[in-house]
Amino acid sequence: MSNKELKPLASLLGSTNSALGKLADAAQQRADLSDYMRKNLDISLAGGFMHCNIREDETLVVTASSPEWAARLRFASAQFLQLSEAQGLSVKTVKVRVGT
Repeated sequence: MSNKELKPLASLLGSTNSALGKLADAAQQRADLSDYMRKNLDISLAGGFMHCNIREDETLVVTASSPEWAARLRFASAQFLQLSEAQGLSVKTVKVRVGT
């Protein structure tokens, strides 16, 4: 392998054409969505919220820090739907799971 074929990591991460760049972009979108939810979620629920992701089937998957928090966050499904709609996201259902 010659040096002409090697690319700096920064260029791979910044490129939307590379698999690594697409992965980095998807991770940033998930982090941004989780930050938005955490900042706008009712303060009494934010402590148990870890992160979230939207699946291709338009399901918002919310990860809770414990089974107790998962139960509380399930009752907040309507709030998650409203926050998603405010961001212009197409979410039909909310699923809450316990993180590890």
